[in-house]
Amino acid sequence: MKKGFIFDLDGVIVDTAKYHFLAWQNLANSLGISFTHEQNEQLKGVSRVRSLEKILEWGNVSISQEKFTQLMSEKNEEYLKYISKMDTKEILPDVPKVLEYLQAKRQLIALGSASKNARAILEKVKLYNRFHTIVDGTNVSKAKPDPEVFLIGAKQLGVSPKNCIVFEDSVAGIQAANTADMISIGIGDKNILHEADYVFKDFTEIGEDFVNQLIITKKV
Repeated sequence: MKKGFIFDLDGVIVDTAKYHFLAWQNLANSLGISFTHEQNEQLKGVSRVRSLEKILEWGNVSISQEKFTQLMSEKNEEYLKYISKMDTKEILPDVPKVLEYLQAKRQLIALGSASKNARAILEKVKLYNRFHTIVDGTNVSKAKPDPEVFLIGAKQLGVSPKNCIVFEDSVAGIQAANTADMISIGIGDKNILHEADYVFKDFTEIGEDFVNQLIITKKV
C-alpha cells in the first residue's frame, strides 16, 4: 500500500528556526519589544502575518498597516540573507536516510510548510527532488492549525487523509494533522508535542521497523 508522508520544513528537515528567531528578535527590538526563545516557540508553524500580530500584542504596540507591511518585508529580507548561505550541512540528522528509505519503499512524499521560501530552501540543501509535491505558503490561504496545507498535499499525492502521515515540530502543525485525520508524528519535545500520535526527539530515533509499521497502519 502506498501512503502519503508529509513533512513540515522548518525544524523537521532543516533548522531554520534559529534564523526566524534572529530576524523576529531584531524586528521586535526595533519596536522596543523584548522577544524570547519561548515566544519564538509559539510562532512555529504560524504565518508571517500572524507572527507579527502576536509580537505586537505581546509588546502592546500598535502600528499602521503601511508600517506592518514594511516590517513584514524587512523581516523576510533579513531571513532570506540567512538562508541564502544554507547548504546540505543544515539538514537535520538522518532526514535523508528516512527520505531515501521511503523512496526505496515506493512511498509518496510531500512537503507541507507555511514557509513561502520552502522551495528555495529545498534547492539550497539539495532535497528538492525528493518530494513528489510541495505545498507551501504560496499555495494556502489558511495557516496551521487549519489543516488546509496537509489536505492539499494529500490531494496532490492522490492519497486519502487517513492514509497520510505528518511529521511536525509545532503544536499548530500537530493540531492541523490531527484535524485532517492523519497520523501525527512530533519531532521535538514530548512535553510540548503531547497531542501527537507519536513523538521522537529527531529522526535518529526513527528506524526502518517503525516506518514499515506506518506503511501498513491506517488511521482509525
